[in-house]
Amino acid sequence: MKCIIDRRAQFSASHRYWLPELSEAENIEKFGLCSRSPGHGHNYVLYVSMAGNLDEYGMVLNLSDVKQVIKREVTSQLDFSYLNEAWTEFQQGLPTTENMARVIWRRLAAHLPLVRIKLFEHPELWAEYEGNNMEAYLTISTHFSAAHRLALPTLTLEQNSEIYGKCARVNGHGHNYHLEVTIQGEIDPRTGMMADLVQFQKAVDEFVVEPFDHTFLNKDITYFAQVVPTAENIAVHIRDLLEQPIREIGAKLHKVKLIESPNNSCEVYGLKQQEPLGQRQVPELRLCSV
Repeated sequence: MKCIIDRRAQFSASHRYWLPELSEAENIEKFGLCSRSPGHGHNYVLYVSMAGNLDEYGMVLNLSDVKQVIKREVTSQLDFSYLNEAWTEFQQGLPTTENMARVIWRRLAAHLPLVRIKLFEHPELWAEYEGNNMEAYLTISTHFSAAHRLALPTLTLEQNSEIYGKCARVNGHGHNYHLEVTIQGEIDPRTGMMADLVQFQKAVDEFVVEPFDHTFLNKDITYFAQVVPTAENIAVHIRDLLEQPIREIGAKLHKVKLIESPNNSCEVYGLKQQEPLGQRQVPELRLCSV
């Protein structure tokens, strides 16, 4: 039986985004605060996903052996290091989160049956790499607080209460929404970036967080005047709002995950890259838990 297992590891390291072929002004314009000398540091958390068949002992791999491979090939070399000088790969392309995930894959692929490398630079920024040449995924997480009421305007209170329960109460209720936005793109071999992280964050803030935060969604967001603001519908609307801005920074919107509460979350996937805006299909939704 096929099974995927994960092994967690961690290391602390510093890095700097700086290209010697650019002037100081050009580096500052391109990389912002990350260009400051002598650099800055992070506590990285690494998840290594591996696939295989269960053996007679009920294991895919001996995790003690996996731990030693990851330590030997990655963490012992990167822990308390200056990443720009730690590996030759980071002299060719900067040690961004997405490029680090790609290079770690290359370092481990000869030793482990990899299916995914997931690297957290901090809890609100992480990258995933699945062995597809220079293609990677980059996720930022953020939050906003908003109120809503689940009710169809064409139904009575009694009818809405039968469908939505307490969520149909006339004065609504609120949530601290947690939002994860994942983009997909090609890593630039020199900068190590698949998209400008500052512009990525700016797009999410400008089109979602600022308009949605501290609102009553049904009344303050025009779209929800006639559309019930369920977690699923909110996620779809966020997807639609971000499609074009993400394309404009040179990436593809891969996924929006909206966590309404610890018990309820929803994922919606982006449109295919080749589909023109306007030729929309029914979005793929996944309700994670209720």
